[in-house]
Amino acid sequence: MRRVVTLTLNPALDRTVMLDDLRPGHVHRARGTRSDAGGKGVNVAACLADWGVPVAATGILGQDNAAPFQALLEAKGIDDRFVWIPGETRTNLKLFDAATGDTTDINLPGLPVTPGTLGTVRAVLRQAAEPGALVVLAGSLPGGVAPAIYAEIAAELNPRGARLVLVASGPALAAALAAPALPFAIKPNRHELEDWAGRALPTLDDVAGAANGLRARGIPLVVVSLGAEGALFASAEGTVLAHPPPTQLTSTVGAGDALVAGLVAGLHAGLALPDIARLALAFAAGKLTLPGANLPPRATVEALARTVRVEGVGASGMGTG
Repeated sequence: MRRVVTLTLNPALDRTVMLDDLRPGHVHRARGTRSDAGGKGVNVAACLADWGVPVAATGILGQDNAAPFQALLEAKGIDDRFVWIPGETRTNLKLFDAATGDTTDINLPGLPVTPGTLGTVRAVLRQAAEPGALVVLAGSLPGGVAPAIYAEIAAELNPRGARLVLVASGPALAAALAAPALPFAIKPNRHELEDWAGRALPTLDDVAGAANGLRARGIPLVVVSLGAEGALFASAEGTVLAHPPPTQLTSTVGAGDALVAGLVAGLHAGLALPDIARLALAFAAGKLTLPGANLPPRATVEALARTVRVEGVGASGMGTG
């Protein structure tokens, strides 16, 4: 099986604090806390490894708090291709409100990155990304890295036949979408797509129109996560909306990354669009039942996938169930 590669330039230790009720300006007594080695590409790699997809992970990590990342990579059987530099990987705070199920994120700055370190990472990525591989470029950028980095990586890897899955926002997403070398797939949420489009997208038809506009520019697969509404998937096969199954919520941390992992697992298996959508939503729903970047057993995810309802959207939709 061809290996998937993930890139995380700005990973983090995710410290989740569980609260009964988050009230700004008040003193809180936490139910409990946990720390997980994270970052978007790390989370995607962890979920793919749980599913049984061979995966390598690269990016930049600090040597001074390496143990949680080393433990995760070893436990999941992920091929560690990270570049380790002096200093500590950043810590992100996640405040989980049990009353509402919402998580408030406080993301701290990452390690500053020198051109030399970035050049080393890019060389490692070129070596790890076999011709034809799926490569996930995910997350925010640390200080010292220009927004054009993902576009530059696409220009390097597209000629090798790599299929790039981009999970980014803001200037990094805008730069990647304006470049001649485009990713194979992107996965913004509605707010990130609105930010790129420069307008509100209040209806499903609005979201579908923006997604298919990006397809017309040369991106084969556009996936837009819509929170409780599910996710919209647009490709040459059509445009579909996948509805999430009912799920017992334990932690929302990493749910969007799990959706990306399910999308990549579906692409890796060569599934049709409706089945990719079902698997992506099942990954996200399964992850919601567990803390950290973990999936439940394969049979549980498969059972969840069978409950995901997929319907066509607009004139480019397809007959599904």
